[in-house]
Amino acid sequence: MDKIQAMSTFVAVVEAGSFVKAMSVLGISKAAVSRHVAELEQHLETRLLQRTTRRLSLTAEGQRYFERCKEVLAAVQEAESEIRSRSGEAYGRLRICVPYSFGILHLAPLWSTFLSENPQVQLDIVLSDRMVDLVEEGYDMAVRIGVLTDSALISRRLATTRLILCATPTYLERHGTPKVLKDLAHHQAIVYSYSARAGEWSFEGPDGRETVQSETRLFANNGDTCLRVALDHQGIALQPEFMIHEHLRRGELVQLLPQYNTGERNIYALYPTRKLLPIKVRRLVDFLARALERPVWQQSGGDEPTRPATAP
Repeated sequence: MDKIQAMSTFVAVVEAGSFVKAMSVLGISKAAVSRHVAELEQHLETRLLQRTTRRLSLTAEGQRYFERCKEVLAAVQEAESEIRSRSGEAYGRLRICVPYSFGILHLAPLWSTFLSENPQVQLDIVLSDRMVDLVEEGYDMAVRIGVLTDSALISRRLATTRLILCATPTYLERHGTPKVLKDLAHHQAIVYSYSARAGEWSFEGPDGRETVQSETRLFANNGDTCLRVALDHQGIALQPEFMIHEHLRRGELVQLLPQYNTGERNIYALYPTRKLLPIKVRRLVDFLARALERPVWQQSGGDEPTRPATAP
């Protein structure tokens, strides 16, 4: 049995949804498709597919094996592409998921340089703040911000960003400037829904951890929306420094309650566990690590906290 051929046939059957459709994709007979899958199941001593007259479905073992087969076949294809290139350069399609706002502000300006340095790579970039499943959804890598929860992934820290409580001078003139955390109870909150409960502020302060509830003016799963509403003087927002550093520098936003620790968030590159990491992934991870070694939001005075506002 040719294991690579059998694995390729099995993957084609699963992705096509039938033996007949896989036959067309592979350009071999239906009998050959059936034989390859049967030989694979016999070799593994495990049923991979449940067959009925109407549909095919994966067994639990088949599902796990299908995912591993895709990884193995991708690694084989990558190795062949690199050998064909004869130079060890990165080669092929690279699918990456990046956070929406961070991707637009700080990654989009980098892609042209990476493409110029790696002319045989094709980038397929998806912007999403959702926690995608890299293996299940077919991503080569992802950039994520915050706490990591998937121990099956390899991570490399690229940078850090602070969370900063802020509002516009106009909003503070209208509603007053909070001096301590409990003052936030009298203010309106603009909340990023992926990172906080509606209107609940919780920080480490001079007296330990404190929590206060304020009225939620806006609840959104997009940081740009939160920022836009804050800039329109509608409330107080907790935003990452990478989004607001220029607004702070220009005085359009003011940092509030700097005596309370809002914490830092790590920015990571993540990729599936693989013994043979494709060159294209390694090149991109190294490239991003160099580009974000001293990020723009930590330059031009960005390392120093913005002076808190005084009460009107």
